[in-house]
Amino acid sequence: MVSTPGEQQAHGGPATHGVTNQAPPLTPYDASEDTALLEGLRREGAGWAEEDLRRLGRQAGSVQAQEWADLANRHEPELRTHDRYGNRVDEVAFHPSWHHLMGTAIAEGLAASPWADDRAGAHVARTAGGLVWGHTEAGHGCPTSMTYAAVPALRRQPELAKVYEPLLTSREYEPGLRVPTEKRGLLAGMGMTEKQGGSDVRTNTTTATPTSEPGVYTLRGHKWFTSAPMCDVFLVLAQAPGGLSCFLVPRVLPDGTRNTFRIQRLKDKLGNRSNASSEPEFDGTVAWLVGPEGQGVKTIIEMVNCTRLDCVMMSAALMRKSLVEAGHHARHRSAFGARLVDQPLMRNVLADLALESEAATTLTLRLAGAADRAIRGDDRETAFRRIATAVGKYWVTKRGPAFTAEALECLGGNGYVEDSGMPRLYREAPLLSIWEGSGNVNALDVLRALSREPGTAEALFSEFARAQGADARLDAAVARLRNRLSGASQTTARRLVEEMALTLQASLLVRYAPPAVADAFCATRLAGDWGQAFGTLPEGADLDAIVERALPGGN
Repeated sequence: MVSTPGEQQAHGGPATHGVTNQAPPLTPYDASEDTALLEGLRREGAGWAEEDLRRLGRQAGSVQAQEWADLANRHEPELRTHDRYGNRVDEVAFHPSWHHLMGTAIAEGLAASPWADDRAGAHVARTAGGLVWGHTEAGHGCPTSMTYAAVPALRRQPELAKVYEPLLTSREYEPGLRVPTEKRGLLAGMGMTEKQGGSDVRTNTTTATPTSEPGVYTLRGHKWFTSAPMCDVFLVLAQAPGGLSCFLVPRVLPDGTRNTFRIQRLKDKLGNRSNASSEPEFDGTVAWLVGPEGQGVKTIIEMVNCTRLDCVMMSAALMRKSLVEAGHHARHRSAFGARLVDQPLMRNVLADLALESEAATTLTLRLAGAADRAIRGDDRETAFRRIATAVGKYWVTKRGPAFTAEALECLGGNGYVEDSGMPRLYREAPLLSIWEGSGNVNALDVLRALSREPGTAEALFSEFARAQGADARLDAAVARLRNRLSGASQTTARRLVEEMALTLQASLLVRYAPPAVADAFCATRLAGDWGQAFGTLPEGADLDAIVERALPGGN
């Protein structure tokens, strides 16, 4: 008679269900345990927020928050076009985990609350919070980012800002469609992209017809990609008699009736699946003019600066989360007689990823500091922000997909299965390079800044000058970049912006990071002593110092 597996195990036979050599769960962990992040927070003027950031980091890495992230992505939003009686409602239903994530993000000041905070560094603190809370899931970062970015655009119409800004900057999350002024807090979305236009928003065909009431119009058109349709108000571009203009569109009108906002479908996206992105149709939709007619692009330009920074921030957060997952796995799994983290080749991979992650985090916080100071009236930082945000948006978001793929590979087959969470990070990474202008759009924007706003180049090179003489490779890179500017063209735009980004990251690391980090970054990213994949740092790089700085605490 053949014995059962249980009987075999009881009698000393082979045990088929024992699990060995697998990493334990990462959670709970502290997502704020990141030396580069904390140093940048203090350096950019928001050290006062460190205690709150650390608390948020522990919450982000908690079992509960990580479960919210998983459930929000497994149970995707559902569109309800009609109620049971046949009335058009155009509502989107979300899993409770989505609302938990949203409620936390807004309560922690990750939406528009910095605009109501007079403390220097308030916008830096928000960005740092996003870097930490980004360890949960990225989808709910879309409505919080748009809400944040809507405020400066809305200020172009003071009468509207007076009504809506206190609600947009609130730390109260109140889902559900109701009269906006009767709620404790609001969310804002955006409707820019159309089927025929994409990034070329000037080809917009949605029409805006003035009514008899000053400043009030009706819209007619079809938007191709609008996130997130459950928001309370939207900033929308449409063609008015005076040209392309910006409008505020509430989902519910002041008298309590539903504004016409017909959601034709939700997008079936590669990633960002917890968030609803939609195709709404406007037909007699009531809208309020924001800024003068014909100045729609000028009205939303400040909004674009904000959302592009958030794209850099979220890419850096995905990199950091991926690195933490890879490091945790490597510290607990063994192969060929040693832990993976102690194998020289794996240590090289982790160190290379750590360099990329620290460079992204450091640049993100520098951009946030520039934004904070520019908002407070610093002209030099305004010029630096103008070009550096586009440079950072181009490069950091481009590095995200390759980075997350390499981190996933560190887990091998364990990382390829959905339960690990790594596929979700990998699917999310390409979005940040597409949203708010693809790579080409941002490269062209850099060329536009250089040709039309000469002070931006001066501001960038002034930033490089702060590290002059500290590293010969950096000095040589700055000189090459200055020479390249004279021959800048569309054909070479990507190469130019890439060199700007690497030189800027190197200059920040030379000034602020330990020698092991700065030296390895300059040797590889600037001097070319590097392969074409992660894990190709040169002989002599201080791998131990780099890895231990990036992965403290034994996680």
